[in-house]
Amino acid sequence: MKGHPRSQTVVGGTMTTADELREVARKCRVHIVDMVYRAQAGHPGGSLSEIDLMTALYKTQLNVRPSEPKWEDRDRFILSKGHASPGMYAILAEMGFITVKDLESYRVLGGICQGHVDMKWCPGVDFSAGSLGMGLSFGMGTALAARLDGSNRQTYVMLGDGEIQEGSVWEAAMASAHHELGNLNVILDRNRIQNDDFCETQMRMFDIPAKWRAFGWNVMEIDGHNMEEIVEGLEFLAQSNDGPSILIAQTVKGKGISYMEDNPSFHGAAPNEEQYALAMKELGVSA
Repeated sequence: MKGHPRSQTVVGGTMTTADELREVARKCRVHIVDMVYRAQAGHPGGSLSEIDLMTALYKTQLNVRPSEPKWEDRDRFILSKGHASPGMYAILAEMGFITVKDLESYRVLGGICQGHVDMKWCPGVDFSAGSLGMGLSFGMGTALAARLDGSNRQTYVMLGDGEIQEGSVWEAAMASAHHELGNLNVILDRNRIQNDDFCETQMRMFDIPAKWRAFGWNVMEIDGHNMEEIVEGLEFLAQSNDGPSILIAQTVKGKGISYMEDNPSFHGAAPNEEQYALAMKELGVSA
């Protein structure tokens, strides 16, 4: 059950241009850096690498209602790499699930924007993250639930490439293909850096597309920062209905901030005052 003819109800519609999407992503990058700088903690690198993908997903495909975040028939988005929560909160603010003011609660005790995404605290979050490797199993469950409910709602799961070193991911991948879940979609943020170093140093994963194909998945590879390719890739996910599908997006950790790009040091580190000022300048924010 896929290829949903529901574009007229998707938030943002289908007329959003690539330039408009790029501008939303730029605003989200500003929010991301603001949050991490204000908290002096968090994970900017993976948030910046994922945000072009998340912007296009929310603006062109995801069937949700910001005014009704618990709408039963909404599509589900699961940020399995939940430490990259600033990206999630940024797009939720731009979509109207939360306010820009709410972003000031990032990593504040009792705030709605916790360090890892948490569905109990933040409107629009459908998965409480913590340990990596859990999101695809959860997504498989939501996809099966949609089938049992007779609903055409879709499930989208974002994984990190370091995360797919987890064996639980591959159990879920195998089971999802077994159950022929055409309403299950994965977006892989392939930024090549994990917590301690480059993925190839930590644990080589060899031919990632071949692995997913061998597990029975439909596979497409794109440039995860080329908005036209991203939109095309999301259409591929929406139209592939004979089994689970994955969009492997080649991205750059820290994309948009010169000193963060491809730099393992900014997986989980906040900029200092001088670095923050430079980031804002590079993102087009006047002093």
